[in-house]
Amino acid sequence: MTQTAAKPLIAEEDALRADLYDFLAALLAVPPKRALLTRCELLTGDETPLGRGISTLAKLAKSTTETSVEREFNTLFIGLARGELLPYASFYMTGFLNEKPLAQLRNDMTAQQITRAPNVYEPEDNIASLMEMMAGLIDGRFGVPASLDVQKTFFNRHIAPWATHFFTDLEGAKTSVFYAPVGLIGKTFMTIEREAFRLMAQG
Repeated sequence: MTQTAAKPLIAEEDALRADLYDFLAALLAVPPKRALLTRCELLTGDETPLGRGISTLAKLAKSTTETSVEREFNTLFIGLARGELLPYASFYMTGFLNEKPLAQLRNDMTAQQITRAPNVYEPEDNIASLMEMMAGLIDGRFGVPASLDVQKTFFNRHIAPWATHFFTDLEGAKTSVFYAPVGLIGKTFMTIEREAFRLMAQG
């Protein structure tokens, strides 16, 4: 996604949310290079489900090479004909690629002044792109930080209906090793976000 403005100051908790969305986007967009694997190595987690996923990812990153993680990424998401998983909202929500959820997403991207970067060829409803879009809405990289109501609407329309299912599939995929804790982290984070937005509506 292209950025239209420098990041404004936002609350610390929102910056942490945006960072985690960006982290998931980086891991899911392309096979991680050594610099990102080194970042993973330095992570520490607690005994919460999210913390355990982070601790496991850090441990695996120390023994993972660029070659092995690229092989795993390609097997999971690309394959010869297709990967083990298809990380697209349209597929998870309709069973087919490039369907109505993608068209709805493109309309909402236009409304939020989000444009696809010229070097990105994946459909916009790819999980990595959606994680990046959510981060951008939070931290204001597409303009000004989106209100919680706008974030909630975007999340509930384009992420909540399928992302937890995808991350659960990623955690349990037969070829997932490095990406198994990524699935756990994503699944747990999506649950936290969904509950936070639900409580916001009740407040």
